[in-house]
Amino acid sequence: MTTIVAIDAGTTGIRSLAVSERGEVIGISYRELTQHFPRPGWVEHDAAEIFSLVEETLAELAGRLGEAGETVAAIGMTNQRETAVAWDLTTGEPLQPAIVWQDRRTADRCRELEEAGHGELVRTRTGLVLDSYFSATKWQWMFEHGGLEPSSSLALGTIDDWVGWKLTGRHATDVTNASRTLCFDLGTSSWSEELCELFGIEMAFLGEVVASSGRLGAVRREVAGGRLADVPLSGVAGDQQAALFGQGCTTAGMTKVTYGTGSFVLMNVGAEVPDPVDGLVTTVAWQIGEDRAATAYALEGSVFSSGSTIQWLRDGLGLIEEAAEIGPLAESVPTSGGIYIVPAFVGLGSPWWDPSARGVIGGLTKGVGRAELARAVVEAMAFQVRDVLDAMVAGSGCELETIRVDGGASALDLLCRLQADQSRVSVVRPATTEVTALGAAFLAGVAEGVWHLEELASLAGEEARFEPAVSAARADVDHRLWLRALEVSRRLA
Repeated sequence: MTTIVAIDAGTTGIRSLAVSERGEVIGISYRELTQHFPRPGWVEHDAAEIFSLVEETLAELAGRLGEAGETVAAIGMTNQRETAVAWDLTTGEPLQPAIVWQDRRTADRCRELEEAGHGELVRTRTGLVLDSYFSATKWQWMFEHGGLEPSSSLALGTIDDWVGWKLTGRHATDVTNASRTLCFDLGTSSWSEELCELFGIEMAFLGEVVASSGRLGAVRREVAGGRLADVPLSGVAGDQQAALFGQGCTTAGMTKVTYGTGSFVLMNVGAEVPDPVDGLVTTVAWQIGEDRAATAYALEGSVFSSGSTIQWLRDGLGLIEEAAEIGPLAESVPTSGGIYIVPAFVGLGSPWWDPSARGVIGGLTKGVGRAELARAVVEAMAFQVRDVLDAMVAGSGCELETIRVDGGASALDLLCRLQADQSRVSVVRPATTEVTALGAAFLAGVAEGVWHLEELASLAGEEARFEPAVSAARADVDHRLWLRALEVSRRLA
């Protein structure tokens, strides 16, 4: 049997997984990653630690596979996106702490650029918005405030580039990660000299842009004790794009929702770069091989508070002791009793992008108890995703086909049923929860001829399917009442 290894270099931990030819996860090695918070709003990682943990998990997993007589055909990798790394190509050492995607230290710089009139250029060329979330202003900060000096051996990249270089010696990033930096032109599928100049970055410091599915290089013999020497690294994608691929969303209109701390919604919109859609960003979904015609694009929306709202019920209000209690408690009542919760704890994300919005609980009566509050929280998760999906359909012209869901809260049957009711299409929960790593494995396997695009959806499997159970009219009434509560939240600042 052919085995593919997937590296998942995430924000809180590093996983290496073995995936069988049947698309089943047959082995996992995991290490937690240290988080550094040197100042309020700052989030950093040690890039050296990231690669050390990659090596540890690869060596452990490869050892187990070797004992079982399994051989590894290829490696795929997925990663936290936007996190900025600087390292020396001669010494192989990082030159600065990695600035994590969550870090907000460059928010003022982004506002300055927006006020100077550069927002439209960035939006048109990159599909993104001027925000400290993305990589370019993080690299700029390293030069202007972190003491980073230009040199012929300086490399700038994201986590995929850093880990890929340490594995293979090739300074390269795939198109999905490049498209999250603010330096990548979607129209030309290449680094933009004009954008690099805007952020004070020399293009020579950036890696080669490569396909998401295709041989990037072979693992060096000194890596992970030589257990994976010469195995090709054949697939790379940012975590959300990898999840879209892992869910088998390979045709336009197919959509995945990851319910985590927030919710990430990605819709495959096909092979043409879509026009900008208000409240959403455009990203490269993947590129298969070196032919740019084999590139797929996606619209992406981010909901700030999903699982974090459940945590608020637990830690802030003390209404539940464990997050797992939310499902049975919310299911214990037939309705939320007419209340609506808008969890705008840190403002509203897509499609509203309103940082001044504040949280709202509306419609309270004495008949409302903890079960109704729990159900309203689950409903809010579905309503927020519907808002993003409505914007995607209106802006792209793509009809919504199915929604494939993953992430911790996707285990809630009630949430899946509500999402189907609100979105008017089937909601599918896959057989495995490791869809992000599965996507990285699929990208590598497609490159090596293990799988074909057409079979990925069936490989992802289906643990449960949920169909709309209420009328469209009923769903729309509930949604309109939600929107009224949302408008109140936007007037409170």
